[in-house]
Amino acid sequence: MIAIVDYQAGNLASVRKAFDHLGHESAITADAEAIVRADKIVVPGVGNFEATTALGGPLQEAFARAIDREIPLLGICLGMQWMFESSQEAPQLRGLGLFAGECEKFPAEVKSPHVGWNRLQLRSASRLLHGLPEGSFVYFTHSYRAPVVEATVASCAYGGSFSAAVERGQLFGVQFHPEKSGTAGLQLLRNFCEL
Repeated sequence: MIAIVDYQAGNLASVRKAFDHLGHESAITADAEAIVRADKIVVPGVGNFEATTALGGPLQEAFARAIDREIPLLGICLGMQWMFESSQEAPQLRGLGLFAGECEKFPAEVKSPHVGWNRLQLRSASRLLHGLPEGSFVYFTHSYRAPVVEATVASCAYGGSFSAAVERGQLFGVQFHPEKSGTAGLQLLRNFCEL
């Protein structure tokens, strides 16, 4: 079962609908024990980094236990940003710290938020992005962006380069919304289901 984590900041129904379309069982939950028992975990998210405070306490302990067991974890948009150390959007908060770096606001010379379709620039081999051709279009909506780091497997150019997808071991993050990204997004979610 795929646990879709409900922390009151995600487009949960769209994510679940995408897994239903692919024929994979998922459940929307905020229960720490359900997260620990899951075969895979998805942390979707839309909105301000402060919303991630709800992922502390028992939920954070559940994530730590699942990560220790090498359960695949996918962060989407805000969920991916939370996997980094911090964000300029809420500098008083810490992220999960699974990936190094601080998420930052787009520079003033580009329109923010970055909303719409943009191309992926593949940087290295990736199980999550397997089968996606170079230049695949995916759908973004965000005002802050994660830096390009060693774990970056795809980047995007908008006011400079930023991480569009990160991957290390069983940890995965995407800045875009695969559940809204048509064929490319469904391929990515299929890849995650088949890990």
